Amino acid sequence: MSILLDKNSRIAIQGITGREAAMVAQHSLDYGTKILAGVTPGKEGQEVHGIPVYNTLKKAVQVHNINTTVVYVPPAFVYDAVLEAVAAGISLVIIATENVPQLDAMKFLTRAKQAGVRVIGPNSVGMITPKDRVKVGAIGGDKVERCFVPGRIGVISRSGGMTAESSWMVKRAGFGVSTSVSIGGDALIGTSIKDLLLLYQADHETDAVVTFSEPGTHFEEEAAELLKSGGFTKPLFSFIAGRFTERMPEGTVFGHAGAMISGGAGKPSQKMEKLRQAGAHVLEHFDDLTRLMKEILTPERI
Repeated sequence: MSILLDKNSRIAIQGITGREAAMVAQHSLDYGTKILAGVTPGKEGQEVHGIPVYNTLKKAVQVHNINTTVVYVPPAFVYDAVLEAVAAGISLVIIATENVPQLDAMKFLTRAKQAGVRVIGPNSVGMITPKDRVKVGAIGGDKVERCFVPGRIGVISRSGGMTAESSWMVKRAGFGVSTSVSIGGDALIGTSIKDLLLLYQADHETDAVVTFSEPGTHFEEEAAELLKSGGFTKPLFSFIAGRFTERMPEGTVFGHAGAMISGGAGKPSQKMEKLRQAGAHVLEHFDDLTRLMKEILTPERI
């Protein structure tokens, strides 16, 4: 079992004829992922690495019964792309595009939530389920097994690059991942840490979860409340980067658009303390992850 993405996922890429999207499509195909369709208005009839291209997502859904789409379109067009996915009945939308206008994000995230559509991102490098050899987005690149091997550990990362790094640390500790998810670095994203913890809690093939967090947002505080309420009972290993930011002027934005501290909210030290009080294994240093996992978890057979 996995969360959100598995061998039954029927995947399309919106904006597939762009250079990055075409490269991602090739890497996904090479890994074994079934990319069934691409969408670029005006390009119907073309193919990208053997994947048929359609003018509309509606047509792709009609022909291939698509249920998952990855958005690789310029920021100004993400709003229309997501609304097209919602209208087409897609259940999972992964948005790779970064720097999406916040007003657009507010509107399409609201529409998606109303329609019961799960959104990952914006600014996500994607997600991967190694057991089923399925990945969407740039995650893992063209050498997936360097970081991602099958196992029973869920990974959630605010940072795209650290999704791979966290999964590699899991591998170093002698474990593998069930599903790794890059939730996106923008200020407004569709799926939070809490949302995914609830899914991992229900997944009988996930034994523990690793999270990589950054300054800003209330995601970790929400996760801590979930742990305190008993909504998540599996071991949670959490690292929060950026404690140096607490010495910087209030309101300073760091890196990702969501990494802003204001009025004490979003401070890494505050997040760490709340998670620690809730029972999470909070890492002082990222390198502590392998040691703690070996000490606390039963070894896997990879």
